[in-house]
Amino acid sequence: MMMDIKLILSDIDGTILNDENVVDTGLKQVVERLHQKGVPFVLASARSPEGMLPIAKELDVLDNPIACYNGALVVKDIGKVDFTTILNHELDVKEVKKINEVIQTQYPGISVNLYSGSEWYVEKVDKWVKIESKITKLEPIVTDIERLISEHKIPIHKLLLIGDPETIGQAMQHLRNGGFRNSSFYLSKPNYLEITNSHVSKEQALRELTKVYDLSLDKTMALGDNFNDVPMLKLAGLGVAMQNAPAEVKKYANVVTESNNKNGVSKAIEKYVL
Repeated sequence: MMMDIKLILSDIDGTILNDENVVDTGLKQVVERLHQKGVPFVLASARSPEGMLPIAKELDVLDNPIACYNGALVVKDIGKVDFTTILNHELDVKEVKKINEVIQTQYPGISVNLYSGSEWYVEKVDKWVKIESKITKLEPIVTDIERLISEHKIPIHKLLLIGDPETIGQAMQHLRNGGFRNSSFYLSKPNYLEITNSHVSKEQALRELTKVYDLSLDKTMALGDNFNDVPMLKLAGLGVAMQNAPAEVKKYANVVTESNNKNGVSKAIEKYVL
């Protein structure tokens, strides 16, 4: 079933990366063919620009927009130090302050990670930070998070709370019921709670990108594997869920492709676009 797709938005972790964090081995060639057809392949992830740079380099999509922090920061020319910002949605600093207080006082075992532009800030290098550092191959800046928030000299694009799944689940319920109207809370993994501006989502990034390229949504394809991908899977002309996605996520997709360990993304693009 070939479709007239003019823009592809794809998640990274659990989608184009397999369980060993290796990029889908058929994807570079597929992206080259998309480039020849004039179809942009856009990466969308909860990661920072720095965390997405090696993958963008490997796939040779440095010229395409990249949706970082699930769309809180959409940039172009990611390989340049002074990259171009297409979209920018910051967190409400008053809410960030309160969220941090809740975590420090009631969930001290949770690791608080703050992201601003390309920078990643932590209070200390705990076991969770070490794991995240190994996945992203990045080193955080160790600082006084409370002071960093209070001074508010930098934009805050994302908070990432990491802990054991049970504690993260409790913290999520607590925060969702806490009246934080300008923030949204969602899990990107069972133990990763992502917090961004409530206007931020991959769905919103997809809407904004169709405006940039002057396309209708029915000409778009979105690929993902988790609950934070559901809005963009529902919105795209063709929503593709990975075989490794939870059953609940698959329900919202038009089609299900092979798993992230079996090159599901390149196979889906081959089948429906090329």
